[in-house]
This record gives sequence, C-alpha cells and structure tokens, in this order.
Amino acid sequence: MEDEATRKMRFLFALRSQGITNPRVLDAMERIDRGLFLRGIFATRAHEDVPLPIACGQTISQPSVVGLMTQALDLQPRDKVLEVGTGSGYQAAILSLLCRRVYTIDRHRTLVREAEAVFRDLGLVNITAQTGDGSHGLPDQAPFDKIIVTAAAEDPPGPLLAQLKTGGIMVVPVGQSDAVQSLIKVRRLDSGYDYEELRPVRFVPLVEGLAAD
Repeated sequence: MEDEATRKMRFLFALRSQGITNPRVLDAMERIDRGLFLRGIFATRAHEDVPLPIACGQTISQPSVVGLMTQALDLQPRDKVLEVGTGSGYQAAILSLLCRRVYTIDRHRTLVREAEAVFRDLGLVNITAQTGDGSHGLPDQAPFDKIIVTAAAEDPPGPLLAQLKTGGIMVVPVGQSDAVQSLIKVRRLDSGYDYEELRPVRFVPLVEGLAAD
C-alpha cells in the first residue's frame, strides 16, 4: 500500500510528464488535496489522472487538464480571475493560491454550496462563489485579468471576451460535440484577439440558464 508521500510524488511526476512545469502551479496543486472535493469511493482515486463524477451529473477534470489550463492563464499575484463552472471547486481552490481574487459561478446551487463549504474548511477567503448563468459572466465585477471556462462552448463566448482586460487571457474549451473539442487560449489585444490552440480535450457543454438542483 502506497503511503501519502509516495502518492503525492507520483501525482506531481505525472503532472510534469504532461507538460506542467510552472513551479507556482505545481506548488499550488501539491497544496490543494483533490480528495477533499470528491465524495465516497471516488475520494480514494484523487491522485489518479482521470476525470471523476461529482454531484449534479457533472465531473471533476483530470489533474493534468486542471494544471495545463492553470498554467496557460499565466497567473500573476495581483490578478482578478473569473471561473465559469465552479463544479467541485477544485480548480477555484488552486487559482486562489495564485492570484488576488477568484470569482466563480455555476448554474447548480448544490455544487456552489458544497464548494463553498470546502473553501471555508481550507480557509480560502479570496474566493467568491455564486449561482448564476456563467455564459453571461459577471459584468458587475468586470473587467477581469484572466477568465477560465470549464465547460465547452461552440465559440469563445462574446460576453466573456468583452469582460476580459486588454492584455488579459481566457482559457476555454471550444467544440460543437462531446467528441471533438480543443482547448483555446485567447489573449485580448488592443485591436482584437489572438487565439492559440493548446490540445484536444473533452468537457461537458456550457449550458445557459440556471439548473433545478
């Protein structure tokens, strides 16, 4: 049976092998225990590089994808970040160690409530979580230095692009089907946007409106 130190070492090695080399991102992912954001038998698989089920029919992304998306944001200590799709709260927790403030929004009340409880337990006071339609972002808190979207849209959503500061970065999965999606890094320039394709991914679709749960 592996001890905790060995599991953690193997976890970090797996992240590095997937191209996650930013030391601040690796440190944050070492400090935030993914198992705290999982329930039941799935918590024992927290160190595996696989997506796992959470409440409301959603998933927690595999750690290597979380790491790659976080690394692509090029987070700075003073950044204000918007996350669309709170899910388990795992991604927001990692972001919170790397920037000044995280605003995270999800259409599922249950997920927001459960994530907030973990944030409180961990003492992460720079995260504001709320229930809402993430496809519209949070205009009252805009502009944001960085935006991360953890659900796939057919195109980078216009309302979110509009809430990005000039020089800011958005990381978003884009694709019209579950099978064919690409992770896109968008940088807002003085005169338009620059798009960079990072890698193929699979995310749940970005859905408008509030969920019943």
